Amino acid sequence: MPISTASAAFMKIVSNPVKLKLFLFKHLPMAYLAGLRIKSITETEAQVTVAYTYLTKNPFKSIYFACLGMAAELASGVMSMMYLHKAEPSVSMLVVNMQAEFTKKAVGVITFTCSDGDKIANAIQQTQATGNGSTIETISVGRNEQGEEVARFRITWSYKARKKSYS
Repeated sequence: MPISTASAAFMKIVSNPVKLKLFLFKHLPMAYLAGLRIKSITETEAQVTVAYTYLTKNPFKSIYFACLGMAAELASGVMSMMYLHKAEPSVSMLVVNMQAEFTKKAVGVITFTCSDGDKIANAIQQTQATGNGSTIETISVGRNEQGEEVARFRITWSYKARKKSYS
């Protein structure tokens, strides 16, 4: 699916550090407080980072699992938001399931990568074309600064066409 002008505009917003902070503050305040950052975004892949800080720590001297989950969700969700930005017909998105595997202690900066952009675009396009909902599973893999996998999240997204309101 070729990227639209609206999607390109969204990518420009979230690629600018100041605009990203404002976007997170307005739309995802917990992600803002946790210090999540979008490292990169393309049509097919997004990378989101979360760092071990005072606000993200747990009593075991690693990143709290919920903060890892936020970063994993945002890695796939930001591509959904990109494809839905100013899209017509309008489509809603919602996480309906999440599964996680933790394989290593998460310390330092963890980068979550989701490479399911094509799958996301196709599901959204199908929902827009048919008006029927669609569901997909995305995978976000978190790696530490040494490139070792620390967590893997399977996030199931549901897309539904919004009903037109007639005034």
